[in-house]
Amino acid sequence: MSDITITRDLAQNAPGATRLLTTVPEGGAPHPKRPFRVWFRQTGWRHIVGVAMLVFAAFPLLYVLSASLNPGGTLMTANSLFSNVSPGSYVELFQRPQQPYAAWFLNTLVIGLTSAAGTVLLGALAAYAFSRMRFTGRRFGLITLLLVQMFPQLLAMVAIFLLMSAIDEIFPGFGLNSQIGLIMVYLGGALGVNTYLMYGFFNTVPSSIDEAAKLDGAGHARIFFTIILRLVAPILAVVGLLSFLGTMSEFVIASVILVDPEKQTLAVGLYQFISQETSRNWSVFAAGAVLAAIIPVALFLALQRFIVGGLTAGAVK
Repeated sequence: MSDITITRDLAQNAPGATRLLTTVPEGGAPHPKRPFRVWFRQTGWRHIVGVAMLVFAAFPLLYVLSASLNPGGTLMTANSLFSNVSPGSYVELFQRPQQPYAAWFLNTLVIGLTSAAGTVLLGALAAYAFSRMRFTGRRFGLITLLLVQMFPQLLAMVAIFLLMSAIDEIFPGFGLNSQIGLIMVYLGGALGVNTYLMYGFFNTVPSSIDEAAKLDGAGHARIFFTIILRLVAPILAVVGLLSFLGTMSEFVIASVILVDPEKQTLAVGLYQFISQETSRNWSVFAAGAVLAAIIPVALFLALQRFIVGGLTAGAVK
């Protein structure tokens, strides 16, 4: 782009007038360069903080990846990142009959996806009922859902174990050492907080849409499945993602209910690589953790455009 030279007479028609030549880009005013202090005070410190936080967040990930490629099997020899690179831990991960990683991975997918789908469906139905219908005990039910979440699920471990043991005597396929039983426990535990989260989002959808659909002869079921669910897709994606991530990382309940190694999840199975005193292999454990993180990262990247809207839209009303 060519430059234009602007000449200004400081003392017009005066002898010995001084002329100031200023060169600026064509079509714009001159942009003086900011001093370093001004730049640092306005925006520079933010870049430094951002880089520091990025390094702080990325270092554990790089360390685990380096440990998974380290053939030593310990974390002490992984201090120098990527000094020894070998895929042996990933190969060994699928060659242990007593520790079937492939079965754990498949079990986690089935349990996680089923629990996420069930949580989304049940939570959406309950949230729609609380948001659109007026019935006796509605306010009390909302308050109860909020109060129940104040108590950690760990307090109910003994009750859950006794309940699953009693169910196992009557219906063996739904009690202890049953993946269906574990899914039922997950659905019951996550229903409260997800219902309250969806309830705030459902309130942002104008009720005039429901009234217009009722004038056309649509019932509650048709309005819910054909209209409302499409309008609240962001919160459905958020709840499904959070439910899936919570199921993948859950350890206590899964370790109590699932006993057979072939039925266990990744969180319970990976613990076996480091729980035994004489056969700890941190390299294989790190390799399993790296592979287990692929699906959550992929889901997060696929649903990230819904996450911000789904978490914030329900807070405006």
